[in-house]
Amino acid sequence: MALAQEIQVWDREELLTGCQAVAQAVRLADVDVISAYPIRPYTEVMDSLSKIIADGQLDAEYIIADSEHSQFEIAKHASAVGARSFAGSSGTGWMYGFEALVVAATDRLPVLFLVGNRALDDPGAFGVEHNDALAIRDMGWLIMWATTAQEALEHVLIGYRIAEDKRVRMPMALAMDGAFLTHSQHMVKLPTGDAVRRYLPPYDLGERRLHPDNPISIAPQVNEDWVMELRRQNWEAARRAKQVIAEAYQEFNGIFGPRYAAPYFTEYLTDDADTVLVGMGTVAMPARTAARRLRDQGHKVGYVNLRWFRPFPSEELRACLERFKAVGVIDRDFAHGSPDSGGVLLHEIRSCLYPLRERPAVRNFITGLGGRDISIGDCSRMFEIAMRARDGDTADELVTWIGVRE
Repeated sequence: MALAQEIQVWDREELLTGCQAVAQAVRLADVDVISAYPIRPYTEVMDSLSKIIADGQLDAEYIIADSEHSQFEIAKHASAVGARSFAGSSGTGWMYGFEALVVAATDRLPVLFLVGNRALDDPGAFGVEHNDALAIRDMGWLIMWATTAQEALEHVLIGYRIAEDKRVRMPMALAMDGAFLTHSQHMVKLPTGDAVRRYLPPYDLGERRLHPDNPISIAPQVNEDWVMELRRQNWEAARRAKQVIAEAYQEFNGIFGPRYAAPYFTEYLTDDADTVLVGMGTVAMPARTAARRLRDQGHKVGYVNLRWFRPFPSEELRACLERFKAVGVIDRDFAHGSPDSGGVLLHEIRSCLYPLRERPAVRNFITGLGGRDISIGDCSRMFEIAMRARDGDTADELVTWIGVRE
């Protein structure tokens, strides 16, 4: 806290959309190269950045690409030669650039890309689903879901701080629910440039910088000679990332005040809870409201909002969830034909809980697909099903689709 008193930490407060908040964070991070091929719902990030650059608030190369694939390639190569770079996309645009996304991870280039979560076509849909960001979950990316515009702004800074650490050097995907966060307005506190510079050091790729004076190989064709060793190096980097994440939040709190009690997830009304829901992104708002209303009726319920999906906080989440008798997992995604027909997050959490001798009852809820609203009533119904599981009632299925027309 003494460190926070040495400099002015906060500049001003503005009414911003989630996209505008991210653009302000990119400005504060002093990004060198921005590559753009806008697609909704993240388009306003690039619109805002173009205005910021035109107004002289950021000195950066703003490169308009001919496709999502090209923009990711531009950002990837800019990162390789020593430029802090930024790009983003949504839904099928994210899929179109998948080749570049995989290579960025394999080469461990610490770019930061925004994913404005959007349903995958076909049918044509622009509403939020999480499958676009989740598609890279096994590719070597850091993946984090923001819940508010303030959190999105701060995690651009935290994301670069973690991704660029020489112990990590992994690409970072910042996921934001399309429309519910990208387009909604929030009061956002903007930090000062001095505070950000105190927190986020200049980009330095060190000995891995691609430069004529530093002859190295990038993405060589090695096949059976070295592929396993490269995979192991990436595996180790992902394991080291957990320690770096903890340090990054500790440093952030030291400069900006106690913003985050824990890095990986937040708990709401869980101290004496016996039943909780777990979710990611903006479902936190109706879920917390439902929990508060059920508390008023005497039910011991709470909500756990998962912030980091990769690296997955297995030990930390296991220690949290083992305290409860029932856990309801909210999936804003689909995983057709998966074990027990459950969602992606369900399987991560069940795997996390497996080593426990006494595991809480688990129920899964697939909901909010294609941008369909998840209401307070929907969350109350999820709590009710989870509480029945707590009491040993097995009448409900493991997986329940919430809010779907029958």
